[in-house]
Amino acid sequence: MQRRRSLRTRFVRGLGAATATVALASGLTACGGEAEATGPGSGKVTVGAVSNGAAQQAELSVPVDESLRAQLPAEVRERGELLIGVGALPAGFPPLAYVGTDQKTLTGAEPDLGRLVAATLGLKPVVKNSTWENLFVGIDSGKVDVAFTNVTVTEERKKKYEFASYRQDNLAFETLKDNPWNFGGDYRNLAGRTVAVSSGTNQEKILLEWQKKLQAEGKDITVKYFPDANSTYLALSGKKIDLSFGPNPSIAYHITQTASSNAPTRNAGSFSGAGESLQGLIAATAKKDSGLAKPVAEAINHLIKNGQYARLLAAWNLSNEAVTTSEVDPPGLPVTNS
Repeated sequence: MQRRRSLRTRFVRGLGAATATVALASGLTACGGEAEATGPGSGKVTVGAVSNGAAQQAELSVPVDESLRAQLPAEVRERGELLIGVGALPAGFPPLAYVGTDQKTLTGAEPDLGRLVAATLGLKPVVKNSTWENLFVGIDSGKVDVAFTNVTVTEERKKKYEFASYRQDNLAFETLKDNPWNFGGDYRNLAGRTVAVSSGTNQEKILLEWQKKLQAEGKDITVKYFPDANSTYLALSGKKIDLSFGPNPSIAYHITQTASSNAPTRNAGSFSGAGESLQGLIAATAKKDSGLAKPVAEAINHLIKNGQYARLLAAWNLSNEAVTTSEVDPPGLPVTNS
């Protein structure tokens, strides 16, 4: 997720204490890069399996669309498998991709979407877990057909890869559930608030830009830094800060983890990780000229039309990142944004 920081930096820094514990324990004890194959032909895909409470498990009916299957490159269609790359080693990043409670299944919104796409195309999903860096090596070498791993579309990446967008790339504000404040898309609503953010991240850069604008208007934000996500949550639950600003998926996960606590939280509004000028997009990523982006985008649009896409995002508490259409090679972050 190369906006201004790497995927690993942005998501590990945004994880709650429970997230980090689950991800570390799972990622180091299972799924050490081995491919996980799921049998084809049942027309059913279980989303949110073994999720440790991060998702509401649901079994979705996904019949094969033969017209879309016919659009696949002949090599992939004849092989009968979709080699899905996920860059979640070593620790994973809930709710997007991590090893589940059975200590072997790679669960999360990303591999689940890959499985839904494979089912739509009549292919057996073969999920290959690797480090973020080796994910792209896998795509380049042909060991991976397509990556579902929170990759942001950038103009630089489009030189080597082709994309099928499937989720908005958003940051979000987390606050206590009983706090009526909402962002509303306007930085002016932050005036007078105390906001926690992780140092050196994309969200810090955006927050500090807003602070400068407010100061020019005679107002201000109090920006706070904490050594880890657990300390941030303790400050939030103790009302020493009003808000925490971080990656939307990690906040979505943390909300599920606080739901039964004495200080439940909620999402108080989101903002594009690309800034004001462009809605950042997350996309399935394949080697340029592989011929995979178009059928994958059409499969995602099929899932959108038939409701399985919405059910997937709802299961993982990510409905606020939904796209209305999957686009092939949509506008990406310009080089000046990276």
